[in-house]
Amino acid sequence: MVMVLHGIVVQMDDQDRWEILGRVAESQAGYVTTAQAEQAGFHRNALRHHAREGGRLERAGRGLYRLRFYPSSPFDHVAAAWVLAGREIAVVSHESALELYELSDAVPSKIHLTLPRRYRHRAAPVGVHFHYPREPLADGDVRRVHGLPTTSPERTILDALEAGTQHEQIEMAVRQAVDRALTTPQRLRAAAAGRAGTTRSMVERLLRE
Repeated sequence: MVMVLHGIVVQMDDQDRWEILGRVAESQAGYVTTAQAEQAGFHRNALRHHAREGGRLERAGRGLYRLRFYPSSPFDHVAAAWVLAGREIAVVSHESALELYELSDAVPSKIHLTLPRRYRHRAAPVGVHFHYPREPLADGDVRRVHGLPTTSPERTILDALEAGTQHEQIEMAVRQAVDRALTTPQRLRAAAAGRAGTTRSMVERLLRE
């Protein structure tokens, strides 16, 4: 197959296509979108063929495939939602970020992702909740957890608190985050400084308990 990559005509064989697809999938917890597979040189009919029983792919949702033999993770459902939402724009947040950090016993009813506000008219897939903060996430607000871009422990706790996560779960998350040195009382107070007064008061009370 002949493809044009970065303005250069390239002759690609089947092995080349799988290597390209494998690199993309490796950076996305084993997942690739249909569009990404097409960019790697796979026709949609070929994707359906490889997704048959015993094939190298498995269908993971509308417009989404997963390498069949890629190691699984307890957080595959979060990774799949992140890839579909757009790996360049989506960040795992709120209770889903608590889940990745293993903070609290909260069990999210939906997968929570934060997107830039300019995407606020984008419809979230079933089982996914999009959040659009007024101010964009700063570099210090995001880190990699289990290979996924995730809001920092401080931001995660504050966002979950303001979104209505149960008080006892927030209390547990604060205690665990401090005990495991994921954050400090000083950093939590600093992160809360720009939030509403009720949020600041709640954080202060939790840190005193």
